[in-house]
Amino acid sequence: MTYLDFEKPIAELESRIRDMKNLESGDELNIAEEIGRLERKLDKLLRDTYKSLTPWQKIKVARHPNRPHFPDFIKGLITDFMPLCGDRAFADDAAITGGLGRFKGQSVMVIGHEKGSDTQSRLKHNFGMARPEGYRKAIRLFKLAEQFDIPVITLVDTSGAYPGIGAEERGQAEAIARSTEACLGLKVPLVSVIVGEGGSGGAVALAAGNRIMMLEHAVYSVISPEGCASILWRTADKAEEAAGALKITAQDLLKLNVIDEVIPEPVGGAHRDHEKTMTALGKSLDQALNDLSALSAEKLRSLRREKFLNMGRVGL
Repeated sequence: MTYLDFEKPIAELESRIRDMKNLESGDELNIAEEIGRLERKLDKLLRDTYKSLTPWQKIKVARHPNRPHFPDFIKGLITDFMPLCGDRAFADDAAITGGLGRFKGQSVMVIGHEKGSDTQSRLKHNFGMARPEGYRKAIRLFKLAEQFDIPVITLVDTSGAYPGIGAEERGQAEAIARSTEACLGLKVPLVSVIVGEGGSGGAVALAAGNRIMMLEHAVYSVISPEGCASILWRTADKAEEAAGALKITAQDLLKLNVIDEVIPEPVGGAHRDHEKTMTALGKSLDQALNDLSALSAEKLRSLRREKFLNMGRVGL
């Protein structure tokens, strides 16, 4: 387990519990009682710590290396998954993965970012920062889902689209805009979930859905706190201050009506218990798809349009 800087008391307590469990002693009853006391203390410490996380701490949780990634969500929620690759124009971008599968027996198209879990896979998936061909692949899969009347689930986890020269030369901004347009124009239900980081247009391109949900400790913002601080204060050292001003947490965005639902994570974050995370997310996805399945294509499009037009309206 990788511990974050604010988790030092938690790390120390868990270390003591492990040492107690490995301790050989004839007084097993007293050891068991002490372990039980420490575990109760740990549970309270975890609850208290994660109940009062600052926006900057939530960013660290959202970026935790042990947090569930796209393959984990597929394994935990989707059966018969068949990946579909390539944009049919230039290349296959591994930063965005997608394919057909079944969710609770229903055919779905699942598309999401993948950051990678170790050095080799992170390089392969470009740390979840998609190039134009990634968004064009997503558009192809959106159209395929629409052709076969299959609902779409998107899982967003990216710090932003790849800003390299090659990506800009191949039309990065246009690809992001077209992907966002494809989301808004879909004639099938689109449920989007921010599962980690939702960064800038690179996230919106997959998240312009009928229902937008966020895991409890995920973040969603027009720019990263580091990027914001670099622009406003000319230094990334002000990132923590920027994080507090950007309103990037799921709780803030729910109040602002940018998202529709906050999905609770296990005590201590999704990285501590993938199985419970899948259970909570699966329940919310099931409800969302059931609510949207009865709506006509035109109703889905009009509601999606109104949803985004209403964001930011004040006093109207």
